[in-house]
Parts: sequence; structure tokens; C-alpha cells
Amino acid sequence: MAEQDKCPDISVHDKAILSRIFNPGLPSSDLNEEDELPVDNEDASTDETVIKAKALEVEGVKAAEAGDLDMALDCFSRAVAVAPHWPSAYNNRAQALRLKGDTKGAMEDLNMAVVLSKGEGKAACQAFTQRGLIRRLEGNDNGAREDFQAAAHLGSEFAKQMVVALNPYAALCNQMLQEVMTKLRTGQQ
Repeated sequence: MAEQDKCPDISVHDKAILSRIFNPGLPSSDLNEEDELPVDNEDASTDETVIKAKALEVEGVKAAEAGDLDMALDCFSRAVAVAPHWPSAYNNRAQALRLKGDTKGAMEDLNMAVVLSKGEGKAACQAFTQRGLIRRLEGNDNGAREDFQAAAHLGSEFAKQMVVALNPYAALCNQMLQEVMTKLRTGQQ
């Protein structure tokens, strides 16, 4: 394989920038969570289509980093076309679609990422987390909780926090605690 045909790995800097762009609501500690997530078997793939898709994903990351979501979306769409079996490409395109306001398209891609990953590994973890965020924004707390539980099971610390936040008993206890603290601050009993 020629040197220029090799797929460059996404640098830590690129990952951090992309994560901040696509996941502005995630806590900073989750930006490095990728190192703790299960490794996808396909990450080390020598499949030519996956190698090409990864290179397109790197281009998409750089475009997103430069603020060009249209170019990023184009790169991610080409990655999907080149390697339609590669869940990471769907995940990345879903994130770009979500940022552009196409939640329906994002959900379709996230569903495909879950199916292709068989609900396992880093791609599934990220897809469950993204889908959980969209479902929560849409007011589907039960669906969001299911997705966050799946992502938490795969190792996402952010998803674990969201499972706790979406627990109705924890929410009730939190509300009661806030009321008690407010009364204590104002001198009420």
C-alpha cells in the first residue's frame, strides 16, 4: 500500500475538538472517556473500504473543527457510501445531522449504528449515548433511560450519570432535598 493511501489516525486533539463540537453538553471528563470504552474489533480493520471510510472520517473531523458542518456531513456521507457496514461512519454523520437540526436523520443513522455494531463496542456506546440525548430532548425519558442504560453498560460515565438523573426516585429525592435546603436558607421550617 502506498504511503499516501494509509489512513491517518484521528489525533487526540482531533478527537477532543470533534467531541466538543458534537457534544457540547458532555462534561469535560467524558471527553477522554473514549480510552475507557470497549475497543471495536473493526478499529484495527485492514478492510480497504473501512480504511477509506476512516480517512473520510478524518476529513470530516477536520471540516467540523474548521466549522464547516456541510463539508463534514459530506465527508461522513461519503464514508457511509464507501463502507455501509461501518457503524462509526453512521455515528459521525448522525452527530453532524443533529447539529444541523435533522434529528430524524440523526436517529435513523444512530439506529443503523446500533444495528451494525450489534449493540457492542465503542460505536454502539456512542450511538446509544447520542440517541439517549435526542430522546431526552424530545421528552421521551423512558427511551432515553433505556439508551443511557445500554451505554452505561458499555462503559460510558456520562451515560451512568444520565441514568441516575433520569431515575424518577432520584429526581423526587433531589426535588425534596432542594425544597428542604431552600427552607433552611430562608429560615422556614
